[in-house]
Amino acid sequence: QVQLVESGGGLVRAGGSLTLSCAAPRSIMSIGNVSWYRQAPGKQREWIAHIFSDGNTAYAGAVRGRFTGSIDGAKNTLYLQINSLKPEDTGIYYCKAAVGGTWGQGTQVTVSS
Repeated sequence: QVQLVESGGGLVRAGGSLTLSCAAPRSIMSIGNVSWYRQAPGKQREWIAHIFSDGNTAYAGAVRGRFTGSIDGAKNTLYLQINSLKPEDTGIYYCKAAVGGTWGQGTQVTVSS
């Protein structure tokens, strides 16, 4: 099993940006593909992005064009750049390995209007 550690959340105003980090205990190549999810208050957790180990990405429609995933192999860390934040982006953001991944604590993102 692999548990990744999320960080980088915070309180930002609508229209602002954040970069979330997802730290892995070993190389991203050995972990494989990683997905980002978020859980808004009172809602179920939803998938928002997939980062393939080769750096390719896929996004849910609600975030496509505003969210960008990336990998820093040297740091064993994945990132999720979030631009043009909206109040509806508020929630807890998680990253999880596609194979053998377990849920971490997540990182809270709060967007004020």
